[in-house]
Amino acid sequence: MHWLLRMSRWARNPPSERRVLMVLAVILACLAVVGAERAGLWPDWATAERMRR
Repeated sequence: MHWLLRMSRWARNPPSERRVLMVLAVILACLAVVGAERAGLWPDWATAERMRR
């Protein structure tokens, strides 16, 4: 129900073009980082290591 109300609010007052472009840029940046990590291009110093308890 909550998502339906949110979608109806967005249909009445859509976000600005600038905000949509910003969200798309963030999504593309995240995909680029994931792609670089999967391709083996991500440096070891930038990889988080799990800490022991």
